[in-house]
Amino acid sequence: MEAAMSDPLRRIDALVDSDILPSPRVRQQLRVAAGLTQAEVAHAIGVQRVAVARWEAGLTKPHRGNRLKYAHFLRRLAEKYPAATQETPGED
Repeated sequence: MEAAMSDPLRRIDALVDSDILPSPRVRQQLRVAAGLTQAEVAHAIGVQRVAVARWEAGLTKPHRGNRLKYAHFLRRLAEKYPAATQETPGED
């Protein structure tokens, strides 16, 4: 019975985990580490540059479809630039 349950539970976990975003600061750090502009990220996801700027500032969150793409993008950057995933003290 547990084996039958594990497959649907894994699919649920994958769906839920697939759109988890790091903090706005880490989002920006990852983009900068990759040498990308907000416009380049926006073009890749299919949104306006201002949307990426707002996501990085923590002013708004991407809608579900864009959140999935953005989360995937950020995960790939985190694989290439793991040091950029560390929270750094802000200049608040």
